[in-house]
Amino acid sequence: MKQRLIGGFFVALTTLIIFLAGGAVSAVILTLISLAGIYELMKVYSLEKTSFAVVDYIATIVVYVLLLFDHASLLLPVIILVILLLLAGYVFLFPKYRDKDVINAFFSFFYITIMLSYVYQVRALESGLALSCFIIISSWGNDVFAYFTGSALGKHKFTPKVSPHKSVEGFIGGIIGAGLLGYLFAIVFKESIPFSGLYCAIMAAVAAFPAVIGDLAASAIKRNHEIKDYSNLIPGHGGIVDRVDSVLFTAPIIYYLVVLFDAL
Repeated sequence: MKQRLIGGFFVALTTLIIFLAGGAVSAVILTLISLAGIYELMKVYSLEKTSFAVVDYIATIVVYVLLLFDHASLLLPVIILVILLLLAGYVFLFPKYRDKDVINAFFSFFYITIMLSYVYQVRALESGLALSCFIIISSWGNDVFAYFTGSALGKHKFTPKVSPHKSVEGFIGGIIGAGLLGYLFAIVFKESIPFSGLYCAIMAAVAAFPAVIGDLAASAIKRNHEIKDYSNLIPGHGGIVDRVDSVLFTAPIIYYLVVLFDAL
């Protein structure tokens, strides 16, 4: 329990710094988190010390440099270049690597770096500090409500082969809880939020659904490879991927829901 509390404090402090600081500080911290996450996932695939990993590491740094200097439009060319470089390594080093290695390396880059980069992109929006809170509401807030609802009412297994303790009732309770938190947050901080309480509730609830899928997907990968945690970097919590698995999906959803609202 002591280790878990220490680890939780570290995660909370890091999250707070990312959201409050913004700019270069957030970009640097998210770069380091992304690099660590890629290393963990590439290690699962036994690729962490290969040329494929080097491509992922360099591309990750490039992504955050581009975002820091407001060049998000260049992310797609970077993604295309990563695919090209991975395939070039596959071809010129053939048959050292197999096609699945290319797929795993690209998945690691996109899943960790590109998806997590939306935390920075949400923070960079107008009212980004307040909007960043919805990432936490939809991921970790959803987790809390799902846990208590599942513990009190859970009778029907949600994905028994992936996560035996998760229930349908907990899943529903988590989404409703996230929506409720989003609504209350918007009411309390209405001067900082450019949307109505209803839209904030919908935004938080909608983003909570993929958060659950992200969490379960990360668990499924661990079960496929028979590991308990992605690493022991965070005491009592496992690795980076163990802590950001749901955030990887909530951040992009929040970002595009905000952009969509602004476009209407």
